[in-house]
Amino acid sequence: MRRMSASLKDLTAVNRAAANTVAEAARDRAPVSTHKRAKAKTKSGALRKSIRAGANKDRGYVAAGGGLVVYAGPIHFGWFRRNIDPQPFIYDALDARKREVVERYQDRVGDLVKKLDRETPG
Repeated sequence: MRRMSASLKDLTAVNRAAANTVAEAARDRAPVSTHKRAKAKTKSGALRKSIRAGANKDRGYVAAGGGLVVYAGPIHFGWFRRNIDPQPFIYDALDARKREVVERYQDRVGDLVKKLDRETPG
C-alpha cells in the first residue's frame, strides 16, 4: 500500500498534462473584446493570458481570471442582469479536447499500473 500511495503522487503530472491540454484550447477560444468603449486591458487579451492549468494528486483544473481580470466569471458563465451572454470557452475547450484528455489518462495511468506491477514483489 505504501508503494501505491507513493505512486499516487505521480498522478499530479497526469492531472497537470490533462489540464494543460484543456487550458491551451481555452486560450484559443477565450473572447477578446472589439467594442470601441472596451478598456485597454480587455482588448489586450488579458483574459486569454489569465488562463492557467493547475493540478494536485486528486485532480487537474483550469482557471481564468484573477488580478485585473475580474470579469472572467461573468464572461464565461454570463450575467443576465447585465445582459452578458455566457461564453463558456473553458467548457467548450474541454468538449473539444475530451478524447485527448481521456487518452492521456489511459496512457499515463496504464504506465503507472505497469510500474506498480514491476515494483510489487510477488
